[in-house]
Amino acid sequence: MFRIPLVYVGAEDVPILFVNQFVIQHHEDDFVLMLGQITPPVLLGTDEERRAQAEKVAYVPVNVVARVAFSRGRLVELIEVLQEHLRKYDAQRERER
Repeated sequence: MFRIPLVYVGAEDVPILFVNQFVIQHHEDDFVLMLGQITPPVLLGTDEERRAQAEKVAYVPVNVVARVAFSRGRLVELIEVLQEHLRKYDAQRERER
């Protein structure tokens, strides 16, 4: 078996979106990861005033950025890649201290 290289075309044209919320669901043979971003409501004043303002907030909307489906095997691969990159990032940050 021979390998043909993969080249990501147009990656520079796709915006990078910040995500601070996610939900994962699983079905028979796939996992669906929903990525979103929230902006917390602005609450100003004393603790009591902020508490009163927060009680009036019915919900905080999550703006969905993407929904991505994975097979189990690809999800395991993604987890491994993320863990490896996190280890490298942490090691680099530690060296910089």
